[in-house]
Amino acid sequence: MDDVSKCPVMHGSATNNRGVSTSNKDWWPNQININILHQHDKRSNPMSPEFDYRKEFSKLDFHALKKDLNDLMTDSKDWWPADYGHYGPFFIRLTWHAAGTYRTWDGRGGGGTGDQRFAPLNSWPDNGNLDKARRLLWPLKQKYGSKISWADLFILAGNVAIESMGGKTFGYSGGRPDIWTPPEDIYWGKENEWLQNKRYTGERILETPLGAVQMGLIYVNPQGPDGKPDPLASAHDIRETFSRMAMNDEETVALTAGGHTFGKAHGAAAESNVGPEPEGAPIEDMGFGWKNSHGVGKAGDAITSGIEGPWTSNPTKWDNGYFDLLFKYDWELVKSPAGAFQWHPINPDKEDLAPDAANPDKLVTTIMTTADMAMKEDPSYNKISKKFHENPDIFADTFARAWFKLLHRDMGPKSRYMGPEIPEEDLIWQDPIPTGNSSYSIEKAKDAIVSSELSIQQLVETAWASASTYRHTDMRGGANGSRIRLEPQINWEVNKPSQLQKVLNVYEDISKDTGASIADLIVLGGNIGIEKASGSEVPFLPGRGDALQEQTDIESFGVLEPLADGFRNYQKQDFAVSPEEMLLDKAQLLGLTAPEMTALVGGLRSLGISCDNKGVFTNDINDLSNDFFTSLLDMSIEWKPTGKNSYEGLDRESGKKVKAASRVDLIFGSNSQLRAIAEVYACDDSKDIFIKDFISAWCKVMNSDRFDLEN
Repeated sequence: MDDVSKCPVMHGSATNNRGVSTSNKDWWPNQININILHQHDKRSNPMSPEFDYRKEFSKLDFHALKKDLNDLMTDSKDWWPADYGHYGPFFIRLTWHAAGTYRTWDGRGGGGTGDQRFAPLNSWPDNGNLDKARRLLWPLKQKYGSKISWADLFILAGNVAIESMGGKTFGYSGGRPDIWTPPEDIYWGKENEWLQNKRYTGERILETPLGAVQMGLIYVNPQGPDGKPDPLASAHDIRETFSRMAMNDEETVALTAGGHTFGKAHGAAAESNVGPEPEGAPIEDMGFGWKNSHGVGKAGDAITSGIEGPWTSNPTKWDNGYFDLLFKYDWELVKSPAGAFQWHPINPDKEDLAPDAANPDKLVTTIMTTADMAMKEDPSYNKISKKFHENPDIFADTFARAWFKLLHRDMGPKSRYMGPEIPEEDLIWQDPIPTGNSSYSIEKAKDAIVSSELSIQQLVETAWASASTYRHTDMRGGANGSRIRLEPQINWEVNKPSQLQKVLNVYEDISKDTGASIADLIVLGGNIGIEKASGSEVPFLPGRGDALQEQTDIESFGVLEPLADGFRNYQKQDFAVSPEEMLLDKAQLLGLTAPEMTALVGGLRSLGISCDNKGVFTNDINDLSNDFFTSLLDMSIEWKPTGKNSYEGLDRESGKKVKAASRVDLIFGSNSQLRAIAEVYACDDSKDIFIKDFISAWCKVMNSDRFDLEN
């Protein structure tokens, strides 16, 4: 044998991405990816099984950490010198780029997991040189250890940075636990090269659920759409992408102007001077990327976005300088030393020049990006900008509130907030819910539900419709609050509005009689339906509250409407994505494992919960059974397509149609991983195991939003 054939590792396992080994994904690229349901496995987590980050955070000396962070702001390091001797603007950018990936469509992204430590985010072009900001924070992370997560530290650093430069903040909450592997569930776009754009159709309609305009950007291209310096076209992109971060026009202007009140952009020379990103850098660079061969490679020679210069004449001070300069001057389009489009004021006064970031004795011109010019050229943004210019206090307050929202949008309800800087004010985007009642007679409520004329299917389906709106990505939705009885949920097609209203009418009467919230009755009713069908007890935790319509942002909740719910075999229309992929996506948003998803689909089908009755393979929909699995795996049935999402099961001997199913149903027999789970539940001795697993998964969904029990 030669030396290569004696290699002890590479022929036994696939340890890199060079193509030495051909993976299942390479062989069968169209196979659905079940891995998203068991990502972040406990085996990747270095903390002990007993570790509870929220408990650890409660032990943190918060004020000592803030003092250390504040000291760090002006503790410039030779290996990465601070612009103007102050790291504040750098940390604001770190925080913004950690939180700014949040998107409303699926609640994914945001700063809640510390995922900026991992690819792809740690190597996005838009995150250039933030690897240095994370290393500047390392001594503090090392000092405070498990009492502060990277996720919380990334967010807190930006708050302290603003305060250290005289800015106003609205508050801060900790409690964000770290993840330990890159997230596999976030679709960042179809492009296969950085800064490509293949995500628009028609009149610049951005692909759902994406928020950014190009691959590798957090939100918009500062030079303009696809690098074209058109302020009005830029305004279109800004409005679209910021709305997908849950921001309105006022919040958008405040964040843009407030963020650009501080610091500078870096484009001292051409991008060709910059080496590979952290994930592509050589091993000796120790996780650092973007090695810069221009000059000394740092300070005044730094290259990040390619745009060069500060926005204001006082880049480390909160003031109204951004608007002062924006409206004082006419601006001309120029190119930076790196060749990027930017805007300079025409004939600026000396007092409106800024100190050079590395040499305070040198003065340089301020700049605006095309995205900044949109704040002046777009009529709506212009009106808001002028209001902020004339009312600095309103600007400061709007920025503080929008910044707080940006940093906390993915944290869920206020009941999850932790630390000494939690704001007292309730905000509508926090989805407030009044405190629930736990002191009523559960038995009286149960008796009333049992005595009603509601069927098992009505009880179960209403509970599922209410609770399954929950998504763990931003901890929105769920049964708590009973928003299913409010706009917009009460009229969602998937919720069968006429049936839903009938059930709610019954629950409203019972609520008045017992003191139980309708939210509790919805879940209790579903549990009762399962108890009737299974003969097994289903645990119930009271205490949910009922939200009011005025506590519910109708537009914001609109994005929670299921376009598909495979658990109910519901598909609003045909999509480019297959129904089974949409089932996986919903299961992942619910925080379910593959076995939990499998048990729930099989159990709901056995109870007749399915649009068009597809996948209902039982003769008794009032019996929770494993009939779905036994029929699905029955070799006497042959399946044939009758439509894009419709199949008929034919008896192999007679050729007679005996079953009907969807793609969601058949995937549990077709996909090898899901079939392996289905086979467990289809065995003759598995009915009790199946019922136990179904009830466990059911309770998980019903209680996923019970954050009031978390502390």
